[in-house]
Amino acid sequence: MSGKPGLAERIYRALKNEIFTFQLMPGDRFSESEVAGRMAASRTPVRQALYWLEHEGYVEVASRSGWQVKPFDFAWFEALYDLRIVLEREAVRRLCGMPPGTCAEHLAPLIAFWVDAPPLEDGLAVSPHDEQFHTALVAATGNGEMTRVHIDLTEKIRIIRHLDFTRDDRVAATYQEHGRVLRAILTQQTEEAQQILTDHILQSKAVVRKITLHRLQQSRLSPVSSQI
Repeated sequence: MSGKPGLAERIYRALKNEIFTFQLMPGDRFSESEVAGRMAASRTPVRQALYWLEHEGYVEVASRSGWQVKPFDFAWFEALYDLRIVLEREAVRRLCGMPPGTCAEHLAPLIAFWVDAPPLEDGLAVSPHDEQFHTALVAATGNGEMTRVHIDLTEKIRIIRHLDFTRDDRVAATYQEHGRVLRAILTQQTEEAQQILTDHILQSKAVVRKITLHRLQQSRLSPVSSQI
């Protein structure tokens, strides 16, 4: 986000938050003028913010000066989750093949947070740490391209992934499952580590799909006025 002009960045973050919280619903149409009026801004920073959101795949041009929140495509999200599994299973395989001392050094910060430290109770606070856990596993392989692809993928699924942490049982399960993955990697149990990780991601995918459908239904029945 560095380098983005202040007002345009504020509008970008505000609109993105509206999309993430389903205040702007998939398929909703709006104009640059409408957004500019709500934001007390000119159309220039609004347009710049919308271009950034378009580049990230959240909105699309609907007509001249008109925009639309991209319709929800569960098949696309599930394909991204499948790619996550491929990348992270390969990362686990590579980590398990490292010398134990090197692997332990790479994973020490993750062990400190997910195993040794008292667990956080606030799901919203846990969510970014969960993202960092999975990205750190891939980054620890030393493959920059794998890491780049994984970071891009993480950004794309964030709109639904954070919903996994609106349930207390999923927060507790995340701590438990991350700990099991780490212990299996440290003892070089490749297949077990891969299976635990795969089951963890698949469970998350199933939960966020269910919650997302529920949120979408709620939002359609009780539309929330957007305030920025």
